[in-house]
Amino acid sequence: MGENLNQATRKGFLVDSSRCIGCRACQVACKQWNKLPAEKTVNKGNIENPRDLTPVLYNRIKFIESVDGDKVSWKFFSERCLHCGEAGCIKVCPSPGALYRNSDGVVVFNKEKCISCKYCVSACPFNVPRYGEDDKVAKCDLCHSRITGGMVPACAKTCPTGCLTYGNRSALIAKAKAAKKTLYGETDLSGLGIVYAMDGSPEQFGLPATPSIPLSIFLWKDVIKPLGILGFWGSIGAMLLHYVTIGPKRIDDDDSDEKGVGHE
Repeated sequence: MGENLNQATRKGFLVDSSRCIGCRACQVACKQWNKLPAEKTVNKGNIENPRDLTPVLYNRIKFIESVDGDKVSWKFFSERCLHCGEAGCIKVCPSPGALYRNSDGVVVFNKEKCISCKYCVSACPFNVPRYGEDDKVAKCDLCHSRITGGMVPACAKTCPTGCLTYGNRSALIAKAKAAKKTLYGETDLSGLGIVYAMDGSPEQFGLPATPSIPLSIFLWKDVIKPLGILGFWGSIGAMLLHYVTIGPKRIDDDDSDEKGVGHE
């Protein structure tokens, strides 16, 4: 279950993919508010730009291109941190406060407390956390500095079509259901903070049909790594005990003399 989440007061996003026109105003607004630098990109035969999330791009519009004969069409998808109710990144992070949940249910990061272990990268079902030149975690935090001041996230405020709607998560879901929308993320991982109203299958947008936290990261962090550390210090302890109780290994002088005589 989610970490002490109050679903009644939890905030979130409803992303209606049918309303996205690919204008990317949300990308620009995100960079402006968070003071993130522009990046030099290379054209690779598609108008999608940039091609992936980066340490200085918390939110991007993904272009899904399809070709039918001589006709080309696109669907657009807002890619960002999904602020899972059961957040794998928070569960595996060994540094208290580096990744945490605020009172609105949003997953927030603190670079000053990040120890660069990158467990969060392996634990995220959506491949979201990024590390830059400072080797510190970076991702969308729903404009934490804005929402704590009672403002709407920059991307939602800028969106010209109503594709991005911020508010009470339960109310947004109820409104979408009343409009007969097909939702993704309502119950997955104790409910995603970003719920999508989709006009296609999750796989068409690059999302897992049933997202889950990889078991392997917990196996490494909670079982294999501690056993390895225990084995290392156990070996050190055994050597020290041997030294104290038996002492260092000594060469028998008589044996050395006999060996010397044998070689003459």
